[in-house]
Amino acid sequence: MDAKYRRIGGLYILNVRDRWKNNNKNTIKNMNSNKRFNIRRLAANTLIVIGLGLLLVFQTTVNATGVTGDRESVLLQPIIDQADAGAVIHLEPGRYEGPVLISKALTLIGDDSVTIHNEQEQSAISIQAEGVKLEGFTIEHNGRQPAAAVQITGSNNEISDLNLRTKGAGLLLRDATTSVIRNNSIQWAGASTVSSSQKGNGIDLYNSHNSRIEGNQIEGVLDSIYVENSRNVAVNNNRFMQTRYGIHCMYIDGSSVTNNTGEGNMTGAMIMGVKNTVVSGNTFRKQSSNVHSQGILLYDVHQSKIHSNTVEGNRVGMNIAESSGNEIDDNGLIRNFVGIQMVLAEGNQFTQNRFVSNVIDASTMDSKDNILKENYWDSFQGLDLNQDGISELSYAINPFYEQVISRNAAYQLFFQSPGMVFLSELHSEGKSNWTTDESPQMSIVKKHTEVAATSGTSGTARTNVGTWSSPVMIISLLLLGLSASTMIYMGVWRK
Repeated sequence: MDAKYRRIGGLYILNVRDRWKNNNKNTIKNMNSNKRFNIRRLAANTLIVIGLGLLLVFQTTVNATGVTGDRESVLLQPIIDQADAGAVIHLEPGRYEGPVLISKALTLIGDDSVTIHNEQEQSAISIQAEGVKLEGFTIEHNGRQPAAAVQITGSNNEISDLNLRTKGAGLLLRDATTSVIRNNSIQWAGASTVSSSQKGNGIDLYNSHNSRIEGNQIEGVLDSIYVENSRNVAVNNNRFMQTRYGIHCMYIDGSSVTNNTGEGNMTGAMIMGVKNTVVSGNTFRKQSSNVHSQGILLYDVHQSKIHSNTVEGNRVGMNIAESSGNEIDDNGLIRNFVGIQMVLAEGNQFTQNRFVSNVIDASTMDSKDNILKENYWDSFQGLDLNQDGISELSYAINPFYEQVISRNAAYQLFFQSPGMVFLSELHSEGKSNWTTDESPQMSIVKKHTEVAATSGTSGTARTNVGTWSSPVMIISLLLLGLSASTMIYMGVWRK
């Protein structure tokens, strides 16, 4: 019984072990099969993601260049000539050759896939008619200055959403009244080392009344916006960088320069020979690369209103020369070397301006009958006995710095020297004749909200091709796909 039991028991135990071994072999076989399946699936997913990425690269390249590979450059002039007056022409994606003359009312519309190229020493597009509209495409103008990407000699025309890359000028308007120049991007396309005489202006108006220049972004040209001998021109909400003068106005009347932003130019706004004009809501930062740099220059300006501007981090915040009868109020003059500089400025009124963290708050020379009241000077220690927010002590502007550089201009090289500031504080000659704020504010009073502590930029810059076409975005999509596939694979493998 015992032997038989052991034999039966041994046979029974042996049968259990055999079944366990067989089950274990099947399990391992299934796991290996699943692993191979998951590896194949991971490889397939990876190939799909890479394929989609390459497709995205290809499509983005096509959209950015406007060349489909099966279409060569097309002459644009015959298309213009064949169209009837008043026609709307939608340009197909591709590359078109200029120059072009438009002598009838037309609307020419494209998008980022449309490029008009010009190598001739004349304007890429010349408009000699009324009622012309250009919208949405790119112009590559390699003609030298004074030729422009677009030249307009007719009235009632509109140029919007163009991307202009020029080695000459951007937009020239001559006797072109009631024009609208809106939301264009203008960039210097030549060498950065060329002299100023080889560059043209971004937008250049002459004798072009009742025109609007708004929402444009301009970089690297001579003067971003130049307006001469024009009335009732509105320059609003433009942005400009790395130019000589951001806004340059000569002999204009009844116009406005509002809500523009300039940074890194030699001068933010050069306002000269102007009357009855409003300069308001502009921001000019970091105009300090030259001894003649300033945020705003008013030269020969009369009966105008300069208010609610922010000038920050410039060599001179606001330079006022040979100007009279102006209202200058509610401006923020922040972290400039000289806040306001006045030379031969008479009969102007300065109220509720804010002088904060300037090395020299103000400098005056040969300037009389100017009225200063209720301005805030952070370097001034006042005395407010009746707690009305106004100091009973007056604040006199020291003319030392202006007197020194008028005798020897080379002393401007030391304008940031601590010694210059120290000597200025010691100077007190003729103090009774100094320009004086009789009622300084004890604290900052603002009519509008300003961002004084930041050096960021703002504006309505046009969004160009490249948001989704950058290599970083493409690589990110590829990595995202690979990461998703890896997580799926690891999750299945753990199971």
